[in-house]
Amino acid sequence: MKHLLIPLLAFLAACQSQVSVPPLPVWQSPEGRDSAELGVIRDLRNGKRLTPEQLLDRLTVAPRVLVGEKHDNPDHHALELWLVRALAERRTDGSVLLEMLNPEQQERVAVAQAAAANGEAPTDLIGALAWQKGWDWSLYGPLVSWLVKQPTPLLAANLDRSEIMRIYAERPTLEGARSTTDAVRAALLDDIRESHCGLLPDSQLPAMLAVQQQRDRRMAERLKTAPEPALLIAGGFHARRDLGVPLHLQDLGVGEGVKVLMLAEVGKTVIAQQADYVWYTPALPPTDYCAVLRK
Repeated sequence: MKHLLIPLLAFLAACQSQVSVPPLPVWQSPEGRDSAELGVIRDLRNGKRLTPEQLLDRLTVAPRVLVGEKHDNPDHHALELWLVRALAERRTDGSVLLEMLNPEQQERVAVAQAAAANGEAPTDLIGALAWQKGWDWSLYGPLVSWLVKQPTPLLAANLDRSEIMRIYAERPTLEGARSTTDAVRAALLDDIRESHCGLLPDSQLPAMLAVQQQRDRRMAERLKTAPEPALLIAGGFHARRDLGVPLHLQDLGVGEGVKVLMLAEVGKTVIAQQADYVWYTPALPPTDYCAVLRK
């Protein structure tokens, strides 16, 4: 009887897992629809493909999960909403943290969540949260609107603008063996140069690097103290294992059990040093962001 019971329990658990997975969103971005990698989820440690259910199984048991996005790709935002909903079906506690929220917004978020819990969710959530214009509400609105209505805390993970200005001016010393190596700093400086299209004078680069790394450190600090299991949604560079928040988590002594899921457009390369898992999505048409900056 005992030998019959174990397979039965495994079967029931599998059925329950399948029922709890919501439908995947429909792709929105136009490029890469004919790629063999479209929709593929890969375990970067061994190269094996995973089903969405298998990915959820792995993320559900992780105390801290980081999701790296391309900020302007609508498919990344749709998958993030799918992910938080699916994980909420499997674990009812914990917290969600957003790079897009600053500490000065935290009280507003708490008030909105309390109102939603009483059936009085704000009708003007943009105003209620003092949502920042730099984060496109048409992309982030569905995710934030859903999170505000959940019982788990929605937490700010970024720096306030006043903190950024102080860091830019003072360039405080960052402590930590892993996040302060020459290799990490050099790679981040290269990205800062590239992302600003080579238009920044060299004299500004140390201050920009300080801001970048202090933002990563703040996200790590917030993840460290957030109710577990905690999930952070941030830009891809912040989420990278080899350059971003995971290094700072190690420096803070809480690097064990962290999992990184990178959402990447087809054609982009993601390796095991950068993330644990990658999920390939369609791509947006190429945009010359540097041409915009040069104007």
